[in-house]
Amino acid sequence: MSSFKVAVICINPLDKNKTTPALEALVDTGSELTWMPSELLAAAEITPVKKALFVTATGEKVQREIGYAIIRAEGFETNDEVVFAKQGDAVLLGVRTLEGFSVTVDNIAHRLIARASLAASFRRI
Repeated sequence: MSSFKVAVICINPLDKNKTTPALEALVDTGSELTWMPSELLAAAEITPVKKALFVTATGEKVQREIGYAIIRAEGFETNDEVVFAKQGDAVLLGVRTLEGFSVTVDNIAHRLIARASLAASFRRI
């Protein structure tokens, strides 16, 4: 498996004129949430609404704040939770955001590929 980065922008859902600058984030299907530097999220007036405990790739347990943002990358966009990353934390594009984009990850060509969204099965009555 390979790794690659894409440019990610977070937008304040209450004021779409307030955004972070584009920042290279590692596409990480092992991370549930997207992680962006807290100072960039704060500058876009994206505010924390809760805290969560995470286990890092090194096994360390860390607590971080989480807020809501519109996340955009490679022409895709979704609403999602975003982690307020601290100094030294990785900048990551997480799997929930990728699912919100309705994309699959092409690790060979290093790109995101649009896919059809899955519908729940149903039965006609």
